[in-house]
Amino acid sequence: MAVQLIILFLHLSLLPISAITTPYLSPSTFHPNYHQMLQTLKIYAYNPPQNPNFSTTSAAAAAFHAALLRSPFITTDPNLAHLFYLPLLPSPSPRSVSRYIRTVRSDLPFWNRTLGADHFILTCDGLGFESDRNLVELKKNSVHVTCSSPLPVDGRFVPHKDLALPAFASPDLPLLNRTVERFLAYHGYGGFNDPEILTVLNKLRRDPEFLIESEPSHPFDRARRLSESRFCLFFYGAGRDLTVGDALRFGCVPVLISSRPIVDLPFYDVIRWSEIAVFVRLGEDVKRAIEEACVGGGHVRMREAGVTASVHFRWNEPPEHFDAFNMVMYQLWLRRHTIRYARRNSS
Repeated sequence: MAVQLIILFLHLSLLPISAITTPYLSPSTFHPNYHQMLQTLKIYAYNPPQNPNFSTTSAAAAAFHAALLRSPFITTDPNLAHLFYLPLLPSPSPRSVSRYIRTVRSDLPFWNRTLGADHFILTCDGLGFESDRNLVELKKNSVHVTCSSPLPVDGRFVPHKDLALPAFASPDLPLLNRTVERFLAYHGYGGFNDPEILTVLNKLRRDPEFLIESEPSHPFDRARRLSESRFCLFFYGAGRDLTVGDALRFGCVPVLISSRPIVDLPFYDVIRWSEIAVFVRLGEDVKRAIEEACVGGGHVRMREAGVTASVHFRWNEPPEHFDAFNMVMYQLWLRRHTIRYARRNSS
């Protein structure tokens, strides 16, 4: 992912914090439900056709897969399981996936019981569109834990069913004291070829308040700039593995610029993203949207809520309470009551 780090020197006065907004959609139920998940959730992992290796595909996917198989959520008794994990290869062929599902449904009764609605896979590229029965059921019914966010706009992501892993945050970025609050930064890596994005970048380059860097910063410099930044701009859909978690951790409010509605953000059904980020449609005035977000102390509230939420974007080894791994497990637990498809008995 190519970054062009944009720094905007904003001379906005700090406003006093009024009421800190919670980042959670259901703050009264989140903590009790989370602890209930820790005590009750059980997952049965099928034997893989081959051992998946996500290390060269996605650091977050590799961390999730390894942590899951070592976790106390795993049970060897499928009759005790709430959910079933299908350990596919990172980029499997449709034929191999269909063959694997055919084996799963013939060897054990659990797939046919729900037509895969209580099963989940870890996927980095999606499955595309196939007419094979096994692939159709896997696509339509099973939960897809995606390691690419954002995903292509082709119907691969179903918001009420699927979920996105947060990108692997930078572990080498030191936390610094916030001494200056005058920068606006865009940070992410990758070249941009989209004409609309290039138009926005060229406009920002002409603004003397913006500094655009074409190369990644040294970790310490990056940490300092994030600590000094009020807002971090991301062109959503222009790259992979957006490190929004780094921005939140340093108190830099994400500004997500996109040409389409965003439904594949991490923890979309747990976190109230409108309380921790600013959303700007591609082509709109970015600077004006940011200034409007600052009205009434909005920036301070979003920053504090974002710092609270940032712990959920950290991948730890071993996993820790409320970190990225356990929050993904919590999202899976919320889906344990997903729609079940009963198999019709043939007459």
